[in-house]
Amino acid sequence: MSTYILRRLLLILPTLLGILVINFVVVQAAPGGPVEQMIAILEGHGAGGISEQLTGAAGTTGMSQGSNSTGTNYQGNRGLSPELIKEIEKLYGFDKPAHERFWLMLKNYSRFEFGDSLFRNSSVVDLIIDKLPVSLSLGLWSTLIIYLISIPLGIKKAVNHGSNFDIWTSAAIIIGYAIPGFLLAILLIVLLAGGSYLNVFPLRGLTSAGFETMSLGEQIIDYFWHLALPITAYTIGGFATLTMMTKNSFLDEINRQYVTTARAKGLTEKRILYGHVFRNAMLIIISGFPAAFISIFFAGSLLIEVIFSLDGLGLLGFESVINRDYPVIFGTLFIFTLLGLIVKLISDLVYVLVDPRIDFETREA
Repeated sequence: MSTYILRRLLLILPTLLGILVINFVVVQAAPGGPVEQMIAILEGHGAGGISEQLTGAAGTTGMSQGSNSTGTNYQGNRGLSPELIKEIEKLYGFDKPAHERFWLMLKNYSRFEFGDSLFRNSSVVDLIIDKLPVSLSLGLWSTLIIYLISIPLGIKKAVNHGSNFDIWTSAAIIIGYAIPGFLLAILLIVLLAGGSYLNVFPLRGLTSAGFETMSLGEQIIDYFWHLALPITAYTIGGFATLTMMTKNSFLDEINRQYVTTARAKGLTEKRILYGHVFRNAMLIIISGFPAAFISIFFAGSLLIEVIFSLDGLGLLGFESVINRDYPVIFGTLFIFTLLGLIVKLISDLVYVLVDPRIDFETREA
């Protein structure tokens, strides 16, 4: 197993490099960039606003990771001198060829230095830390709720396959899956958050004004009070896949020969289900754990965040792409890709803990 772990760790580097190269090339082909946007801003404000714009940009430059090719052939550069355009290119780091910018990005990332946002007065790491509580709150609690409900429900549906309970619960989760989260969010606001009917739940942020002065119990209540509607809207469509996956996995194991043999030996259904079937059936559930774990950090559904006025990673990512804020785009891509690869390795180790018969090293050999 140690050889397998070492091999997987060594594969992380080329995988990361490949992902960064592909995205860097795609960014090069995308029209628009921070230089073009700054030129458009300067032309919109006129010559009188140039010094203020450059001063504001200078505080947030850092190393830029993508853009169109450098030079003075930018859209909208009419009316600005070539010298000023070259100054803007140098300010954002686009006075270097693309391969030099990419190499510099790799050297910085090897030291976990991700630079500063081009358009926000903050570093990439500080931005992620600032937005992370919203995404963690949405992702952690929604994932926990989905797993706590879907796995027991899927097991019960498998045990009672074909019963009225199985039919009605299937209908309910399919209806929930068919309702878009953002549409349910709007409906919840209309009904419960000061829309046309009741005004029971708050509509903005994760906490109320004066949160710091509340007691611990009041803070916990206030926190979940704010999360109630976003989590409901975010999780409503998440039960179907995991529930049906759990049901089908357990149903497949229940129909195997070893279950029939265990019944013939006089074992109780509960002992068979949780002593034998559970370990084998849960393997397919564990395989989805890395995606579920990463979704805890990536959980910022853009529409949910906008509707409930939550400033998380989803909104940050969207605004970074729109503004071509390349340090934020590539920094978050690197961090969460690395995290995902490590969690995938942890998932394989959990496989072995659940079922020691699995040997990845022998399988790969």
